[in-house]
Amino acid sequence: MQASLEAIQHFLAHKRIAMVGVSRDPKHFSAYLFRELSKRGFDVVPVNPHVKAIHDKACFARVQDVQPPVEAALLMTAAETTDVIVRDCDAAGVRLVWMYRANGQGAVSEKAIQFCWERGIQVVPGECPLMFLAGAGPIHRVHGWIRRITGRYPRSSIRQAA
Repeated sequence: MQASLEAIQHFLAHKRIAMVGVSRDPKHFSAYLFRELSKRGFDVVPVNPHVKAIHDKACFARVQDVQPPVEAALLMTAAETTDVIVRDCDAAGVRLVWMYRANGQGAVSEKAIQFCWERGIQVVPGECPLMFLAGAGPIHRVHGWIRRITGRYPRSSIRQAA
């Protein structure tokens, strides 16, 4: 299942998002993505039960603990953990979930996707947010270009008149 461009744009229009599973290791990609989104004006709220702060921002143990609450959550977790996290998102009233994936399975879980659909939570299953932001680095631009020519880049769900 692939998200539409509208679902991706809708998620990215929310400038305050929880990043669940952001690493305390500054060299980890999730930490890089946290910094990049912050530089681009997003108020990224770290969620990781194993740390008190990440990048000088208070870290919350669970999505339900985030104050003030968020409407969107970017999951940087293992797929096995995603099933629990989407239930936390539902309990917290989060209606937008992005399950990050660069390669491999990433945070994507079919069971979690099904749960979200049943609860009316909009899901972006897979993808890297940097591919959809203006001014992304060359790796992300090339990755997006490859996905376009192979037909794996998300498409608009709006039909254009002929």
